Amino acid sequence: MDTQSVDALTKHEQILRHIESLKLGSRISVRKIAKNMEVSEGTAYRAIKEAENQGLVSTKERIGTVRVEKKLRQNIDKLTFAEVVNMVDGQVLGGSRGLHKTLNKFVIGAMEQDAMMRYIEAGSLLIVGNRNEAHSCALEYGAGVLITGGFDTSAEVKLLADKLELPIISSSYDTFTVASMINRAIYDRLIKKKIMLVEDILASGASLYALKANSTLRDWQRLSEDTGYSRFPVVDEWNRIIGVVTSKDMVGANALQTVDKLMTRSPLTVTPQTSVASAAHMMVWEGIELLPVVDLNRKMVGVLNRSDVLKAMQYIQKQPQNGETFEDLIWSGLEEVRDEKGTLQFHGVITPQMTNHLGTVSEGVLTTLMTQAAYRIVQEFKKGDLVMDNMSTYFLKPLQIDSKIEIRPTIIEVSRKFGKIDVEIYHAGSLVSKAMLTAQVI
Repeated sequence: MDTQSVDALTKHEQILRHIESLKLGSRISVRKIAKNMEVSEGTAYRAIKEAENQGLVSTKERIGTVRVEKKLRQNIDKLTFAEVVNMVDGQVLGGSRGLHKTLNKFVIGAMEQDAMMRYIEAGSLLIVGNRNEAHSCALEYGAGVLITGGFDTSAEVKLLADKLELPIISSSYDTFTVASMINRAIYDRLIKKKIMLVEDILASGASLYALKANSTLRDWQRLSEDTGYSRFPVVDEWNRIIGVVTSKDMVGANALQTVDKLMTRSPLTVTPQTSVASAAHMMVWEGIELLPVVDLNRKMVGVLNRSDVLKAMQYIQKQPQNGETFEDLIWSGLEEVRDEKGTLQFHGVITPQMTNHLGTVSEGVLTTLMTQAAYRIVQEFKKGDLVMDNMSTYFLKPLQIDSKIEIRPTIIEVSRKFGKIDVEIYHAGSLVSKAMLTAQVI
């Protein structure tokens, strides 16, 4: 499909392109955008908010909106100074033109200044209290400064920060709290980093093949011969998805039949920010082979085939863990064992974190344990992931802290697409919980 001309773009899209072309650190205002692009302030505001969602700009109270570098997914764990300001409810005292810069590490200034300077380098963030000399030295070394305890700094330090375009930030939180907040943010980003999105597997620069509503059977045949595909999205003159057409739709059609009479209208779509697992679930559940990828205006930006999704799911399984979710933490205390017959079981202990306010194990934790056990036993018989379809759960007896448990999953049936699993949890030889699960195999 040919690249769209600027004339075919909406005002909203033209503003986004204009923002993307601005130099990093440039200040952006609704009034200025509206004037330069000859649009209403409402249109300008909506486009700026969309740019913020896309990571093109960052907005902070008392600072304004600034063009920032859009992060690649592989760099999602790296923070900008502007993001640190938001995390710690900070106030920028100087160097606001450097808020878009990325920091590579942070240094706690709980030591003598000479010793402190050995750890500071360009791109660092020094977290320190009311120590003006340390502030100026850090700036001269190319580092930003985060002052804890709500303290201010000298006018000279602020001028130096402005001159070097390195942010100096003040937060009312203490040093320990600030460090914990930043650590937590980085850890959360590591978890997000391992969740593969549709945008991660879309081939950048790849040709987009689509048909128009007035395309005919001959057009479909020609495109199918050229590409080797048999399924294509159908778009209007604005490149918006209006349908999908497959080889089955073309059976019995005459050569001049237009695809708008044959296509499936209002097809399911995903966005670049949809997770690959969700897209896979949708394809399996609906029995479809092709998913158009659209932006917020339903304009096509790519196409997802089932083969793309399956390759991505296989890739995900081979990747190391970058961060642990609650499910990972709950399951980490379980040990895989085999009985005398070689049957797979899992043994573990109920920890304090697994309990509710009554001191007994949380029903949600037990459900997670049984679900994870079902996933793992299915993988012994069939490689791939499961998408939960239905689960019937029975909680028979309460479990206390430090109770030793045995989880015994049993395969009832596993076919090419579906699995049925029975899971039982025992304590001291007595059945305490039981579940019957049905799931789809990806």
